[in-house]
Amino acid sequence: MRISGEPGFVLHARAWRETSLLVEVLSANHGRVGLVARGVQGPKRHALRAALQPLQSIRFDAVQRGELAQLRGAEAMDAAPRLSGDAMVSAFYLNELTLRLVPRGDALPELFLAYANTRQRLRDGEPLAWTLRRYERDLLDALGIGFDWSLEAGGGPVDPAARYRVDPEAGPVRMLSDRGAQDRRQGATGRGLLALAADEFPQAGDLAGLRHVLRAVLAAHLGPRGLKSWEMLSGLPGRAGFDPALRDQGGD
Repeated sequence: MRISGEPGFVLHARAWRETSLLVEVLSANHGRVGLVARGVQGPKRHALRAALQPLQSIRFDAVQRGELAQLRGAEAMDAAPRLSGDAMVSAFYLNELTLRLVPRGDALPELFLAYANTRQRLRDGEPLAWTLRRYERDLLDALGIGFDWSLEAGGGPVDPAARYRVDPEAGPVRMLSDRGAQDRRQGATGRGLLALAADEFPQAGDLAGLRHVLRAVLAAHLGPRGLKSWEMLSGLPGRAGFDPALRDQGGD
């Protein structure tokens, strides 16, 4: 199968053999695609190597034979966001999460758009915690394992005054008021869930709860092997402005 002029975002690239790269791309019409980019070393191939860096928007040609496609050409469509500090770590998390949960070969146009929007939000310096919660929600939806965050698992409306855990299969489940304080802190407010459902910036204090419940859902689908970004982020010192929804993901 030939892939021609396909828009995509580079998720990951690593050296392969002496002069080649193995590249993972989230594409507009073919979903996640694994590419073999041969002969990318040398001064004459600098533009191609630059186009194959993570977070880069590209247009590429390839020939699909088996699990991996042979890259025939690629060009950068814009300058990748210049990120540093927390934003750079957030981008690493974004790409790793996508690689782990998105299967190769499934066209997911809604996810491609969600990734494009998230990349732009990182470029624009929008609040990291909310930016990543929105992408996690959209990723689950695109994979068909998300929920209507405005409805309880039983079908009734979410109560903004209540607190919820989220069952990875059924959705929001109201937490009983007699549960321990620590246990209830692992849940989300109904108000926060409704904000997530409406794509409205949550009120102060609600983002941490959204992180807890989305993490639980993601962890259930990731299985026993966590994310490298969770391990890396768990050791970072707290800093003003750092996304608390990332910092605690290395473990409770």
